[in-house]
Amino acid sequence: MITLYNILIFKTTVLLFFLKFFNKKIRVFVDQRKNVLNTLEKNISKSEKYIWIHVASLGEYEQGLPVFKELKKIYKDHKILLSFFSSSGYEVKKNNKIADLTVYLPLDNYFNSKKFIKIVSPKMAFFVKYEFWPNYLRNLSKNNIPTYLIAGRFRQSHWFFKWYGKSFLKMISSSFSHFFVQNKTSLELLKKFKISNSSLMGDSRFDRVYSLLNQNNFIKNISDFIDQKTCFVAGSTWFEDESLIIDYLKSNSTENIRWIIAPHQINSKKIKEFQNRLNVKSVTLSNLENNNPKDYKILIVDCIGLLTKLYSYANISYVGGAMGKTGLHNILEPAIFKCPIVIGKNHDKFPEAQEMITRKGLISVKNNLDFNNAVNKLINDKELCLKMGENNYNYIFDNLGATKNVVSFLKQNK
Repeated sequence: MITLYNILIFKTTVLLFFLKFFNKKIRVFVDQRKNVLNTLEKNISKSEKYIWIHVASLGEYEQGLPVFKELKKIYKDHKILLSFFSSSGYEVKKNNKIADLTVYLPLDNYFNSKKFIKIVSPKMAFFVKYEFWPNYLRNLSKNNIPTYLIAGRFRQSHWFFKWYGKSFLKMISSSFSHFFVQNKTSLELLKKFKISNSSLMGDSRFDRVYSLLNQNNFIKNISDFIDQKTCFVAGSTWFEDESLIIDYLKSNSTENIRWIIAPHQINSKKIKEFQNRLNVKSVTLSNLENNNPKDYKILIVDCIGLLTKLYSYANISYVGGAMGKTGLHNILEPAIFKCPIVIGKNHDKFPEAQEMITRKGLISVKNNLDFNNAVNKLINDKELCLKMGENNYNYIFDNLGATKNVVSFLKQNK
């Protein structure tokens, strides 16, 4: 299996090299990684002790953040190297306060992984959720470097639990020192396949979003824009989500409601197209300061990194991704601010959505009519909004503690 994997990685590397001359996105992807090893050599001293943390993107970074903060407290004489796979995560968090050095992860071929581990020589390594890079894991194992998976989540349908994935499963089970998993289903699945170096951690996203209550959530001009009206925040929206809002605005009054819409993709051309589709006057956040906020009913956020703060202003929230097939975005962020939540229909793979529906804090809609009815119901029933928001907050509170479980294990095995 590993031989086949390395053949595919080699072919992918060659293909990317040629395609970068014809495709801008591929060229950026390749260019982002070409100098990483040189950067490591220039910035890492053999006299320093490093902990390596790898995340795929922003979501995994946020999920692991409570644990990362505790690592800095426990291992005060260590520095932290943070790597990202995706550009969306790296660009948002490249200047984070957790890591001493933040880089892209070079492609997982034998040469890159071997040199990466040799330069960094980490004392420990942490991967978050679904990150299984065979060559990096094998080199960590060969060098006897303790390696942990945090917030792991496993399903019977994962290919490495099939007959053809057995060798890969054997490799990752022997490469990780310990698996910290999110739920009992994952733990039982690992035990079924005789992976005993595992324990129930819980989901550190709950710890992360709980900490949002203590951050400074002030955003200039937002209160003036809301003007004491009902505030509806739609976060991480895609085309399908925005179509729901456009349809609603065509047939419903917006006199007593203010809309804040934060698209998942910040693209000036697409934002302009969205504004042109609206039948209500809108303004972007970057232009809000140059205008009278009270002249507008729709605010479109054209910058990144503010969504968690925006939810603190919301009376009602909509979280995007589930109306189409891109995947539901983080519904825990508005939940911690005691906000009732509306989402789309495709949420089967998101157990938190199922739980929040059961707890009556979240409404799933299938079409424009459902959305219109849900929004009007929430606007007109303040008591319902408060009750749903309280249910969501209690759901977060009931699931705190994942970080403590990891920290306790690490301290006992330090």
